[in-house]
Parts: sequence; structure tokens; C-alpha cells
Amino acid sequence: MEVSSEQGSTWPDDFRCPISLEVMTDPVILPSGHTFERRSIQRWLDGGHLTCPVTNLPLPPSPPLIPNHALRRLIAAVSPVAAVAAAAAPAAAGGGERREVVSSVYGLLRLARSGPEGRREVMESGDVGVLLRHAAGGDEVAARAVLHLSLDGDDARVGLVADGAVDALSAAVSSGGAAAAVAATALTSLATVDVNKCTIGAHPSAIPALVGLLRRGSGGGARERREAATALYELCKLPENRRRAVRAGAAPALVDLAAAGSARAAEVLGLFAKSREGRHELSRIPRIVAVLIGVAGSGNARAIEQALIVLNLICGDSNDLAREAIKLGAFHLCEALVNDDNCKIAKNAVELARTLEKL
Repeated sequence: MEVSSEQGSTWPDDFRCPISLEVMTDPVILPSGHTFERRSIQRWLDGGHLTCPVTNLPLPPSPPLIPNHALRRLIAAVSPVAAVAAAAAPAAAGGGERREVVSSVYGLLRLARSGPEGRREVMESGDVGVLLRHAAGGDEVAARAVLHLSLDGDDARVGLVADGAVDALSAAVSSGGAAAAVAATALTSLATVDVNKCTIGAHPSAIPALVGLLRRGSGGGARERREAATALYELCKLPENRRRAVRAGAAPALVDLAAAGSARAAEVLGLFAKSREGRHELSRIPRIVAVLIGVAGSGNARAIEQALIVLNLICGDSNDLAREAIKLGAFHLCEALVNDDNCKIAKNAVELARTLEKL
């Protein structure tokens, strides 16, 4: 029998509850072997009925309701949207009850949020594919559910990548909207596993999507830019991903973000500066020296430390940039920082001063 997700389509009888005749969203099996919608069969039992509605054979006291995971996965795979729509249909005439209908995606999010057992249930149920399809379409709820699933340890993170999470999350980041920041955060979580850093970085859309989010947020969207920068920072701990991010054009957007006070952006620039390709790209950005001196003079400890590192590396490669740094007061800045309580800041200030003295 043909199955369609369009309204009014014909569904196989096995998808419908024998009591309500509606497509099931939470099918359970009675000891008689027949499957029913949980709410419908629970009302039947609560009404004092002690027989199976289909066979009329007696049931044991308080019969167990066993989840029919296979059927639920099949219904969701055919059309999760249609299944939810069918479940939302009004109650039969004369029922008189207000039915509480909850989207399957919201239900999966609640399970993923509920703790390790709930997350394992989602991962083992086969419903991850449903979440990924919705997330790829820009569904923030689905993206948030994927994020929570990724919190269940390294095995879960590797499993999600194997299931196609990078495709879905990259699409969500590219589409913008409310799901973009959540999807970027989920990519950060997945990238904490080294093998995933390689897989995500090698994906043709992942790093370009994050760089695009950095650029799109240049007129606002502080959260989106912050989450994109954090994802790039985690990915760029792998040297090859630094090169990919530089080639994707991340450096100018990160410099703008660092100038706006983002310590995370300064940390990513610090990673870029470790490669010759990264230093070359940074040296081509207008006002790069002025921005870094500004960050080193007024940022928080992490930003100051990274700004000094980047200044030292790019000035070591370019006498022109070194002269510009001196002109903008880099020596005075170093003098002010060499006695800083943070030993890393003091050390980096000394090293920058030594580089500038070589002119």
C-alpha cells in the first residue's frame, strides 16, 4: 500500500490504533500481541476493561505496555511530520477530552535533556535520523536535541558523526536563523573528539559554514559569531583545520570580532599565527597591528596573551609591521606588561619587545 505524507493520504492499517483509528505516535504492545496507541489503551484499561479490545480475550491484572520501537521507527521514517499531524487530529465525536499533542521532535528533546538514560534511549531508538533531518531544515528544537545527545560522551559524539550529524549541522549553520548558533555549539561538542576534528574539518561545508556565520553576524548576532568562533577554535587545534579556516577567509572576520572584545577570536588568531600561511594572511589585513595593540592594551588576560603572541609572530616576519607596531606604541605597551602578575603575559611582552628591538 502506498504511503504519503500529504494530508488525507492512506496509511497502512498497522500504523493505526485499533481503538482510535488514528496513526500512532507512541505504539505499545499488549500481552495479547496487538499494538495500540498508549493513550488509547491506557484509557481502555483505566475504564475497567480486562480484555484485549481486538481479541476480547482476558488480560492479566495491570498488563504491561511494551513500547513497539520498531513500529514507531517505521512510522517516523515514512513521515514524522505526517505522523505528528495525524496525532493532532481532533478526538472522536463524543470523546469530550482535550488531547495533549506533543511534537515528536519536542519529545525527543525532552528525552535528550532528561539525562543519560533518556539520551541513550534516543540514540538506540533509531530516531536520530529524524532529528538530523529536522535540524538540517533549520529546526532549532531538533538542533538542540542533537546538542544534548552529544553530551553523552565520546562514543555518542563519534556515533552522531557516523550517523550524518556533520551534514545536518553544517546545513543548519549555513541556513542562519535561530538554529545556526545551536548547530555551531553542537559542532563544537562533536569536535572535542580528535577523530571528529578530522572528519568535520574535511567536510566540504563545515568550516565554510562557520566562517559564513562569522561574516553574517558582523552587523549583529553576537551569539552566532561567538559560537562560530568557539567551534573554529576547537577545530583549529588540528593544524590542517587551521589552514582550511584561513583559506575559507576566517581571518578578517575574526580580527573584527577580536576588536569587538572577543577573547575567543583572539585565541583562534593565535592558532592561525602558528603557521606561515596564517601569518601571511593576517599580515594582509588592514589595521591588524592597531587591532592587536588595542586588544593587548585593554582586553582580558586571555585576549592580551594571544594578542601579544600574534604581534610577535607577524612582526618577526615583517619589518614593515614591526615599524608600524613601534609607531603605535608597542614598546610602551610592553613596558607596562613586563611586570604583569600573569607570567604568560609578562613573558610574551618580553618576547615582543626583543623582536621589535631587532630593527
